[in-house]
Amino acid sequence: MLRTLLGLMLALMLAPMALAQTYRIQSGDVLNMEILEDPSLNRNLLVLPDGTVSLPLVGAIKASGQSIDSMRSSISAALASKFAAPPTVFLSVGQLNPTTQAVANAAAGLAAQNVTQSGMMSVYAMGEFNKPGRLDVVPGTTLLQFLAENGGLTRFAATKRIQLRRADSKSGKETVYNYNYKAVQQGASAPVIVLRQGDVIVVPERRLFE
Repeated sequence: MLRTLLGLMLALMLAPMALAQTYRIQSGDVLNMEILEDPSLNRNLLVLPDGTVSLPLVGAIKASGQSIDSMRSSISAALASKFAAPPTVFLSVGQLNPTTQAVANAAAGLAAQNVTQSGMMSVYAMGEFNKPGRLDVVPGTTLLQFLAENGGLTRFAATKRIQLRRADSKSGKETVYNYNYKAVQQGASAPVIVLRQGDVIVVPERRLFE
């Protein structure tokens, strides 16, 4: 739970930073402007439906379609005649228009789902697990350790026929390893299978009389 909350917080912090690097200003955005040489000009600029903002001392200038950096330069150039030298402008997106904000929120949520604790790797449990789904484990964890610590199997689990399915990211081919967990529980030696990122452990349902 804590890992999920930390992941969400990290994603929410990183999403605006990533967005600002490529974002193009749109109608409905609100820009925060600060002028170092004259703080009385500091204000929020609403991008109007025609794509312009109303700049003090200057009037309307085009904003829609510009990046934050190019818009900062445009404001400095537009105000240059009012100062001895082009002013120093600090500009940021204070509020996105509703449509873009909804997309950003969705992207942040998706990013949070993919964030794992540093140093951990994700494997996936399917079938007759008490806790199926994605689970984060320490690198070096074996299949036997995973089965022992992830919450256990249901009473319908076919423990003789557990599968580890591993996809090769380069070739796209999948290798399937069969694992007789029941035999191990009864004292048989356990083959050491070290889990890798993205491994899928499948526990099928027990057949009748199995």
